Amino acid sequence: MNLIKKILAAQAAVLALWAVSAQAANNDAIAERLKPVGEVCISGQECAGVGAVASAAGGGAMSADDVIAKHCNACHGSGVLGAPKIGDSAAWQAHADAAGGLDGLLKHAISGINAMPPKGTCAECGDEELLAAIKKMSGLE
Repeated sequence: MNLIKKILAAQAAVLALWAVSAQAANNDAIAERLKPVGEVCISGQECAGVGAVASAAGGGAMSADDVIAKHCNACHGSGVLGAPKIGDSAAWQAHADAAGGLDGLLKHAISGINAMPPKGTCAECGDEELLAAIKKMSGLE
């Protein structure tokens, strides 16, 4: 009779250990499913996860030429809807004077102005990348 109790106790202990390990694995799986998949960023403020996402997506900062070619040239290349054309320093200077200089142009680029959407369709661009593109397109420093 004593032997039967020991065998049953051993089986109960094995079952209890299995249940604890299964629950731990289950808790990890639940935590993995519940982790955030993104974050909300407020316009005009640096978003904490953007740098990690950009580097994971392949690369870090884009050059001014890349930003212009991919996002700015469609409108600023031909002057669509009054957008200052690339290389037209006089038009860019007029816009800069009205906006309060390069910082004002950057604010307009970030928030959007007239028909230009926020960040000019380059949602992944950082402020430094936008400023570099503005300087390159305008010839202003």
